[in-house]
Amino acid sequence: MSAEQVNLWLASHPLSPIHVDCAVTVMLKILDGKCKMRPTEKVVMALLYDCTKHLPGLLLQADLHALIATARAQTDDETLKNLIYEKRLLAETTISRPVMKGFKAMIREQGLLDNNREDEMDS
Repeated sequence: MSAEQVNLWLASHPLSPIHVDCAVTVMLKILDGKCKMRPTEKVVMALLYDCTKHLPGLLLQADLHALIATARAQTDDETLKNLIYEKRLLAETTISRPVMKGFKAMIREQGLLDNNREDEMDS
């Protein structure tokens, strides 16, 4: 899937601010190595993050975007890895588990990801 395809999907399935926060949280999980999604799904989720990072969230701080950009560019910085870990934990405790599960179900039901996937992206 390409960024253009994700943008087309978003045009017909706009995300609510809390779902933008969910996309940010998944991106933190990907960077932290805790995301249990398949590699192809991680690529789609990174594209979703890239296509929505300019949108307002509900609960998470906007300064996470600068941290995510830095972490994507500097994958070998141990201090940065620890900071991503801390921010991921904070995001996961800020957004309730039912909200994350609902986000996952919504993007699968609406065709962004394979609807047959049973594992969790929020645990």
